[in-house]
Amino acid sequence: MKKEVEQSEYSNLKSEEKNGVKEIIKNGGRHWFAVHTYSGYEDAVVRYLKQRIESLEKHDKIFNVIVPKEKKVVIKNGKRKEVEEKIYPGYVLVDMVMTDDSWYVVRNTPRVMGFVGADQTEPTPLSKEEIDFLLAKIEGGKEKKVIFEYAVGETVKITDGPFKGLEGKISEIDIDHAKVKVMVPIFGRETPVELDSLQIQKT
Repeated sequence: MKKEVEQSEYSNLKSEEKNGVKEIIKNGGRHWFAVHTYSGYEDAVVRYLKQRIESLEKHDKIFNVIVPKEKKVVIKNGKRKEVEEKIYPGYVLVDMVMTDDSWYVVRNTPRVMGFVGADQTEPTPLSKEEIDFLLAKIEGGKEKKVIFEYAVGETVKITDGPFKGLEGKISEIDIDHAKVKVMVPIFGRETPVELDSLQIQKT
């Protein structure tokens, strides 16, 4: 039954797609490939593909499927919010050995548009440099990068501490330490006050 499904999928492919796959198969070996998906369906494609790998018993050809993501901490209006963002929306990465059957398993997964390559008929493996960069970015995302939704010159309101209730303009931003300097009117003079990013909010 599994073989019949694969043969059916093969017959549905255009001749130029078949030729492109054959060319890649000649090179052999295990590689990472980028697969183009419908936008917003990246996680669904991972689920669908894992189900197909399981049902068609392709664990020996398709080893891993991931959506490249990184975690970030957004600081806005005195609040921290952790978010997880896709590094490349509309794409998933597949670690696989390219063969006729492994190609068809991936290519015919729901919401998959095709492999990334010179054109859709010739999938191109990611280079070692490309995959190392992506995996490092994913790993680095575990450290939760901080994103400030503030800018130098922006007027903010202080919400905590001895200067609570006062307003001033941001003069400096220290992203690494999540701190800002705000010019606050004290005794009739603009005085720089260092504050934690959680002590301010937009006016």
